[in-house]
Amino acid sequence: MNSRGEQVWVGLFVLVATALLVASVLFVTGAFSRGNIPHRTYVNFAGGLEPGAAVRFGGMKAGAVRAVHVDPQDSTRIEVDFDVARDIPLKSDSVAKITSLGPLGDNYLELSTGTRGARPAEPGSVLNSAQSLSFGDLGDMVGSLQPMVQQTLEKLNDRLDELQVTVARANDLLNDRNRANIGGSLANVNGMLAEDRPKVSATLNNVQSASERLTPLLDDLKKTMAQANDVLGHIDAVVVEDRPDLKASLVELRQTLATASSVMDQLNRTLDYNADNIDETLANIRVTTQHLKDLTATLKRRPYTLIRADKSPERKPGEQ
Repeated sequence: MNSRGEQVWVGLFVLVATALLVASVLFVTGAFSRGNIPHRTYVNFAGGLEPGAAVRFGGMKAGAVRAVHVDPQDSTRIEVDFDVARDIPLKSDSVAKITSLGPLGDNYLELSTGTRGARPAEPGSVLNSAQSLSFGDLGDMVGSLQPMVQQTLEKLNDRLDELQVTVARANDLLNDRNRANIGGSLANVNGMLAEDRPKVSATLNNVQSASERLTPLLDDLKKTMAQANDVLGHIDAVVVEDRPDLKASLVELRQTLATASSVMDQLNRTLDYNADNIDETLANIRVTTQHLKDLTATLKRRPYTLIRADKSPERKPGEQ
């Protein structure tokens, strides 16, 4: 009696465990999710996706994969059937992609959220897919990039060699001797500028003073010519009517005055425009004169320098 009762209890336990196992399998496979909406997509690489795999919408759990098989109409792609909960706002422009949450995680089907203005996806619709890359594809991509990387490294080595040559030339150019020469040249230039600056300033002041004096003279000459024109006009009105020869002379005189006025205007503009050139010319003349003085003094002391470069005792002017 006790043995039979134990067998009954064991049988009941086995039946309950079997029922729970079957219910769990049906729940995982989505058999109880009749309220979910079916959809499908097509991919070229399933990435180990199997029925019961998770379907996520924007990273959150949204459904499960029902079936993964080869498309009967096109053997080059894989058909993935999946269900999505009714409360998931799946859009018609949502994109399906096989991915994983981490390097060691299982692959799942990720659905993008789409755009706000897109219409909702209809039940049984086919969603566009984004192809995922396998580790083999990544290896092929890295292998295809290797020649480019090698070529880039070779070019970089060539540029480094050229840079080393350039640095060596720059170091050779800027050696101690050249730096000393450059420093001496700059010192000479500074000395020349310091020596000639007062003289140039004085010359510029003289030119400016002459220009200031010339300007009133030109203005007075213009006024005098204007008065002469007025006088000639009055004379022309009184006398010229009965004297053709005098009229012609007055006409010629008026033309001469007009020409002289034009020449004076041009001279004034020329002085204004060429003030800097005049200053520079005067400075050049002064420097040239100083050089000629130095050369004359040198020839007086050492006239032999015209025919030979040997040093001889200097000779004072008037000595044999």
